Amino acid sequence: MIQKLLQPLKDAPVSLYLIYLLVYIPWGFGMDAFGTWAEIAKFNNWWQVVTCYGLYMIPISILLKDRPFFEQYAYGLVAMGLLEFGGYYFESSYAYPNNLVEQLFGTRNFALGMTLFFGLYFPFGNWIVGGVYKRFFSN
Repeated sequence: MIQKLLQPLKDAPVSLYLIYLLVYIPWGFGMDAFGTWAEIAKFNNWWQVVTCYGLYMIPISILLKDRPFFEQYAYGLVAMGLLEFGGYYFESSYAYPNNLVEQLFGTRNFALGMTLFFGLYFPFGNWIVGGVYKRFFSN
């Protein structure tokens, strides 16, 4: 069963992984820079962008890429909820006190708000990567 679930990761061509890396890693550094600039939240280490966006989000994106938008979002909520919870629990991510998200939704809703936002990365990321991939690698 696990082999069947992970088969899309084995079947994905190297060129698809390359496009994901070229889209997700700069996107991750950009979002981290924006979160720091806007004093919302940030990673405590630069390499967390590579591990979160590259080693965590890309495989999940590939597993979800052929599913409908809302299904990708639903699975994305679970994946990002675990990531957000872990990041703040283990203090590898930093949430600025009284940040914009907390001001809008309350302190207790910060991680939930971040999860709801970042869960959209999977359907939107797959849409972007799919478009770029078709442009360069369609037959």
